[in-house]
Amino acid sequence: MTLKTLILSSAAALALTVSAHAQELRYANWAAPMHTITASQIEPLAEALEEGTGGAVTLRAFHGGELGAGPADQYVRVVQGTAEMGWGLPGYTSSQFPKSMIVELPGALELDQPAHEAMWRAFEGELASEFPMTEVLALWGSEPNVLMMRDREIRAPEDLRGLKIRVSGAAAAEAIEALGATPVQLPITQVYNGLQTGLIDGLVSGASVMSDFKLDEVVGTMSLGANLGRLSFFTVMNKAAYDGLPDEAKAALDTEMRAELSRRAEEAWKATADAGIDAARASDRTTVIDLSEDEIAAFDAALAPVTDAYIADVGGEAALAAMRGQ
Repeated sequence: MTLKTLILSSAAALALTVSAHAQELRYANWAAPMHTITASQIEPLAEALEEGTGGAVTLRAFHGGELGAGPADQYVRVVQGTAEMGWGLPGYTSSQFPKSMIVELPGALELDQPAHEAMWRAFEGELASEFPMTEVLALWGSEPNVLMMRDREIRAPEDLRGLKIRVSGAAAAEAIEALGATPVQLPITQVYNGLQTGLIDGLVSGASVMSDFKLDEVVGTMSLGANLGRLSFFTVMNKAAYDGLPDEAKAALDTEMRAELSRRAEEAWKATADAGIDAARASDRTTVIDLSEDEIAAFDAALAPVTDAYIADVGGEAALAAMRGQ
């Protein structure tokens, strides 16, 4: 059964109402409570709702996958009403989010261009239809992807040939294949063990995972500088639950709040990544490779056809232009 089919069938059976009186909303967090998402988004959300409603609506986070393990089914959990809110990655169910995934493509955005602004620019005209039965509260991106390897030094695309590289979704998988490696789709919660046991040789992801998932203990080298894209994220709320909120709760989740949540999350991801890279540079356990301009150009040349082909395949020209502010 496809994700879209499951969403529609679940929505048809859902009869969720929210009282105008004291109401506790559930936030499904599949990561640990100390993960970056908590301070950057869950806590500000809880504060805004409590202050905006005088305590009539509160938010309780369920951490560590207590409402369902793993990030892949987060969207469905919210639609089904297992939780009123939750966060996830489009990449884990790429077919549901073909245009949202554009922000993840190599070279789609400049390395210093904020993904949260890009995604919201494209939302109304291009992305909104990919989020049925939910109210989208935040859209943001990670820091730029880097290559993190168990014990290989990567300076050129050919260095990846024959290696097994963990990716988060279809866009990254095609990029890794273009570089000559074999993509392995593995939840980030399983990457530590995958690196430790040799199931994978490395991964492409943002450096925030070094501390958020303790990969600093098993990553031996990092290669920085190539535009390998980035990850994207969403926070959504069950549409029926949102519609049943009192007006003051909806006001607490207004457009300005959504932009702020998105910005805070992305900046927090980047700060965590910067700290992870700084720690790696200072560590005797990890070698950090800063690619030269010529080395970066070799990656750009190998990856440009992947991005162009994806955009054409999903009819994403308008979405990309909106993301770039064109």
